[in-house]
Amino acid sequence: MTVQKKSALQFLLFTLLIDFIGFGIIIPVVPNLLKDMLQGNLSTAAVYGGLLSFTYAITQFFFAPIIGGLSDRFGRRPVLLASLFGLGIDYAFLALAPNVFWLFVGRIIAGITGASYGVAGAIIADISPPEKRSQNLGLVGMAFGMGFIIGPIIGGLFSEFGPRAPFWVASSLSLLNWVYGYFVLPETLIEENRRKFNWVMANPFGSVVAFFRYPGPLSGLVVSLFLIFVANHCMETSWSYFTMNKFQWTATKIGFSLAVVGASLAVVQGGLLRIIIPKLGQKNSAYIGILARVVMSALFAFAWEEWMLYALLVPFSFCFIATPAIQGYISNHVSPTQQGEFQGIMGSMMSLSSILGPLLMSFVFSYFTREGMQPYFPGAPFIVSSFLAILSLVIAIISFRKEKLRVGEKVGE
Repeated sequence: MTVQKKSALQFLLFTLLIDFIGFGIIIPVVPNLLKDMLQGNLSTAAVYGGLLSFTYAITQFFFAPIIGGLSDRFGRRPVLLASLFGLGIDYAFLALAPNVFWLFVGRIIAGITGASYGVAGAIIADISPPEKRSQNLGLVGMAFGMGFIIGPIIGGLFSEFGPRAPFWVASSLSLLNWVYGYFVLPETLIEENRRKFNWVMANPFGSVVAFFRYPGPLSGLVVSLFLIFVANHCMETSWSYFTMNKFQWTATKIGFSLAVVGASLAVVQGGLLRIIIPKLGQKNSAYIGILARVVMSALFAFAWEEWMLYALLVPFSFCFIATPAIQGYISNHVSPTQQGEFQGIMGSMMSLSSILGPLLMSFVFSYFTREGMQPYFPGAPFIVSSFLAILSLVIAIISFRKEKLRVGEKVGE
């Protein structure tokens, strides 16, 4: 790897780390902020939390292919830097929001700026040889894990100063990251791999439909990934509400529990993934990751003691092996000129799952925890997550059994 590529990868991982720290900071405090604004209970707050996530996700869904297409035309650097700046401004906006309406406005802004996740994936594709893409995508998971170690702890600790204080911390980190990137981030997209911006492919529906015309098992694997993405939202959307409801956890305690998830996730994706995928292959690694989600989600649902949750958090991190394994397999069969487009499509699929996932999980939680509900079951969203993972596993098995693409064949060539 050249010095420039190494510099790009190091900055990208640092950038994603800061982004995930900011995301992790606000998770433990959102339920209490919504309860204060709405003067309601956790069931009501969970519904509004799901609607806020829906607003963020549907904005990302429409803007992810646009951002990905712009990065294919003008390069990764300017697009990523613009998104980082916008994200820092958005966190400050959320800290000042006087009511729930302005929280929704802030989520729209965040959805536009957060659509740069696909650009990060395109940078990894730019600088990684095919045999290293799954492992380098795993480093994204490591950054996510480290962010979940640091972010929720910061959010939980700063929540002692009020539910808005963590948003100011997240804003400061994002803006410092933007300044750092301005001086450090190199451009990774060479001139001959740039292409004109295509408004047809910038349409999220058009880009997804076009992707399903690709040959081989790729389209089925995207469906499998989509179901995994939806299942992921059980933890992101329901964990805080679930633990507050069933075990009366505080924001600080939630923050530390998510830090355990982050630590174990960082170990798996930052270290073990580089051993697991080369040794077992992308297909078997995907199977292990999906099966882990089936089992762990079901066990979370029926845990009746706090120590059980902590005991399950470490093996739960193996769930995240599946995403880089499948995404790396698909990326290896996409042309270098279309990596930004492909990552934009993946961003749209993630956003589409984020439209459905938070709504599904939050409404399931609200339904099974409403007053007088029989059976009263706060763990219901985790059962939904386990069922989605079973569907994902079946589709992945069918897709991998299809005839493989010819050696060297690239989609788009």
